[in-house]
Amino acid sequence: MKNFLTGFLLIALSATGSIAQKQTRVRLNHIALYVQDLKTSQHFYETIIGLDTIPEPFHDGRHTWFEVGPKSHLHLIEGARSKVSLDKNIHLCFSVPSVDQFVETLKKHKVEFEDWSGSKGTITKRVDGVKQIYFKDPDGYWIEINDARE
Repeated sequence: MKNFLTGFLLIALSATGSIAQKQTRVRLNHIALYVQDLKTSQHFYETIIGLDTIPEPFHDGRHTWFEVGPKSHLHLIEGARSKVSLDKNIHLCFSVPSVDQFVETLKKHKVEFEDWSGSKGTITKRVDGVKQIYFKDPDGYWIEINDARE
């Protein structure tokens, strides 16, 4: 009985410790993008990317928040004076069930896309089989869409 209680206490303490560790781990809360025209960018992220808006606390007409994962958000903030010019290595990435179907959405809305090397209208197929494309949002931020599975 003593060995059972000792073992039980060790398991309980171990489990409690791991719970405490999980609660103190860093997790993504949000990504903020500074945009020129909030309505244009909001429409893009809703219509093209397919994100859902969530309530935002400011109600000042300068912010839109989207859910991008469990307790993770994308914040658009209006007020940028110009578009950004970033290297493709700096990008947001979203996974979809089918890159081919997503490409149809881009074509429908006349949004140009390219593969990693920059070939227009082409899809990259990585060595692990994942398909990916790249394009820019209205403010010049690069976006990757892929069909990676968890």
